[in-house]
Amino acid sequence: MNDAQRHLIQSIIDQADDITIATNREDGYPQATTVSYVNDGLSIYFGTWVKSQKAVNLLRDARMSATINLPYATWSEIKGLSIGGRARKVEAPAELEKAMGLMLAKFPQVQQYAADMQGAEMAFFRIEPEVISILDYSKSFGHTELVRV
Repeated sequence: MNDAQRHLIQSIIDQADDITIATNREDGYPQATTVSYVNDGLSIYFGTWVKSQKAVNLLRDARMSATINLPYATWSEIKGLSIGGRARKVEAPAELEKAMGLMLAKFPQVQQYAADMQGAEMAFFRIEPEVISILDYSKSFGHTELVRV
């Protein structure tokens, strides 16, 4: 990955709020779910109920794919990422605290749901990208670049 690619990837991750995550169900069907996320560089964090289907899928098989897309008015403005990698449950207390702090800073409205989440078994996952396809129609229609992280 060159500096220009890293800058564009980081810019897209920093600007968006939602990511669609595809996980592997036990019956072989993929499952795609959109969640809000935060990031620390290329490390992407999202929270979910530990018994949600995506969490169950990831705890069994960490492999996943994800897409992040920026809003656009015309096709020549399309920019997005397709990420392949693994998502692992965050266990370290310091990293959990960091992820929650990032979540509260980006989405202050989370605070209003804190009471509803008391006692609920929540989990944070960290997406570890391994390969990223950059979609950038500003360069040409359908332009993609595949990079390894």
